[in-house]
Amino acid sequence: MEFVEDVTTLGNTGTGLRGCRSETKRYITSPRVAETLVRILRGKRKSCQLFLECNPGPGILTRALLESGAKVVALESDETFIPHLKSLGKKVNGRLEVVYCDFFKLDPRSRGILTPPVMTSDMLFQYLGIEAQPWSKGAPLKAIGILPPKNERSALWKLLHDLYSCTSIYKYGRLELNLFITEKECRKIMANPQNPGLYQALSVLCQIACGIKLLHTESCLSFGTYTANGQLAKQKHRESLEQNLCFIQLTPHRNLFTGTLTPFNYDVFFHMLRQCFMKRNAKLIDHLHSLSPIDAMHILKQIKKNKDVKVIDMYPEDFQHLFETIECSKDDNYKWLYDDFMEDVII
Repeated sequence: MEFVEDVTTLGNTGTGLRGCRSETKRYITSPRVAETLVRILRGKRKSCQLFLECNPGPGILTRALLESGAKVVALESDETFIPHLKSLGKKVNGRLEVVYCDFFKLDPRSRGILTPPVMTSDMLFQYLGIEAQPWSKGAPLKAIGILPPKNERSALWKLLHDLYSCTSIYKYGRLELNLFITEKECRKIMANPQNPGLYQALSVLCQIACGIKLLHTESCLSFGTYTANGQLAKQKHRESLEQNLCFIQLTPHRNLFTGTLTPFNYDVFFHMLRQCFMKRNAKLIDHLHSLSPIDAMHILKQIKKNKDVKVIDMYPEDFQHLFETIECSKDDNYKWLYDDFMEDVII
């Protein structure tokens, strides 16, 4: 793959410094944090485990992973960091590969001529020699990174669309993600009816798709941002300082597609949730009238819910059961009532 090999050398030119720093990114700048993450992810393993590290920046975590014996593919979107990252690989016997690539911009929805660091997952994985694995088997690597601060939510939604459709990185298997996200978003994706103020469609989709583990919580003070003059600096925004970042592990469920839900009808599941959570305090039966021509009371009886149950009373598995019940119904030729909708709608 000459394209990828060429772009990995762009950091040596020193060009594109301002252009690639238009977005604020957080970086791990504390050796203590890096050592903590390695301890969490590696434990006592001595095997050459493969990690995709997303935007490693100054390479603090990269170095710690390499010292633990892991193999690292550093996907760096800022050319400035690339020469230093490459220098870390000189004495590790090929265990470090540095690629000029933005993990969170893989496979953009609006295609065209892709300019590095934007590329397709096929280009990246083919270059790395990674083949697709059956969904039941998993994936031969793990990804680790920090969600972009300014479009954290959008990045989460794109990952969910890719996961449910088995496209992009999930075309290659059940890739485990280990990500730092803000405490606020973490609480949302882990919420359920016991946290009605935080519970939303995003919560349901994340929990149905993945096993979610909170591995570690760290103060934002432990991270650095890259400033306009090219220096790493601690965050100064008061709201940022008051937040913690949560290190979570998202492992796609092996049995996600063993039932009625498939990569071909997932968009209907998304739409159902979008409709329901638009009026989260309404009774579910009121939504059912606009979602399906099938008798609403019959559906409620099938999922063992009473007519007064509200949207925010439904747990993620209840929504999955609701979807499967309507999909499997033999009472009507048409199971769903909905207009054309864009699957990119963010709920």
